Amino acid sequence: MKLGISTYSLHKAFSSGELSIIEVIDYIASIGAEHAEIVPLGFSLTDNPELVQDIRQAAGRGGIELSNYAIGANFAGLSDEAFENEIARVKREVDVCAALGISRMRHDVASPKDISIGSFLAELPRLAQACREIAEHAQSRGITTSVENHGYFIQHSDRVQALVQAVGRDNFRTTLDVGNFLCADENPVTAVRNNIGLASMVHVKDFYIRPSKRYPGEGWFKSSGGNYLRGAIVGQGDIDMPEVLRIVKDSGYDGYISIEFEGMEECKAGTRMGFDYVKGLWAAL
Repeated sequence: MKLGISTYSLHKAFSSGELSIIEVIDYIASIGAEHAEIVPLGFSLTDNPELVQDIRQAAGRGGIELSNYAIGANFAGLSDEAFENEIARVKREVDVCAALGISRMRHDVASPKDISIGSFLAELPRLAQACREIAEHAQSRGITTSVENHGYFIQHSDRVQALVQAVGRDNFRTTLDVGNFLCADENPVTAVRNNIGLASMVHVKDFYIRPSKRYPGEGWFKSSGGNYLRGAIVGQGDIDMPEVLRIVKDSGYDGYISIEFEGMEECKAGTRMGFDYVKGLWAAL
């Protein structure tokens, strides 16, 4: 297992101008991470290709790997022309991933307003078509693509499984976020056990959880079932993290694990504390 950090964890410092993306990578290396996951939120590597080499050089200077490239995408509810244009756009991002020297890439799939199972089943064939075409393009570049369990529409473990199976390509898997299952009111322990065998990448994220009848105030958002969630420093939230990571370790998963921090605390400290917690817990399991 190689433990690292998603640049998303430090987005507050990036968006405020405190850190550049290169300084984000420098910070990740400085706290002992083995890899950085690149999430181009607030910047574009297709529009600024010179950043690709800058990022690679920063990682090399810090002695860390680049593990995964994660972008947004949507293939639902589009006209035929828009659908084909979105596939072409994501293929160009696959080429960026290859230029970064990264062999794993997560792309979103859909985020419609109607998140019902009926809507999912209706959209599934077309979503699978898009993911399959992108995976085939990625295979020629030695890249495994994946869907993450987030965005409400494809958040449940069984919906992720259904899409992966419908795509039917060995290099299309899932970026498994251990915390995001809570957004669909699914027990993370059960869901991680269900999907760890499909994971090409693992995100470790934690949440505080409050029931729907108990409004906690500012800073919380609702799950699809109406419960309240708030990002937490990994290990300090309400997820049974020791059991979740035991399942991951016992499965034989030996790939990249990224810390994802999205709590209200200062992001550098929150990221570092979560990283240290997971590093210590993994060694103890």
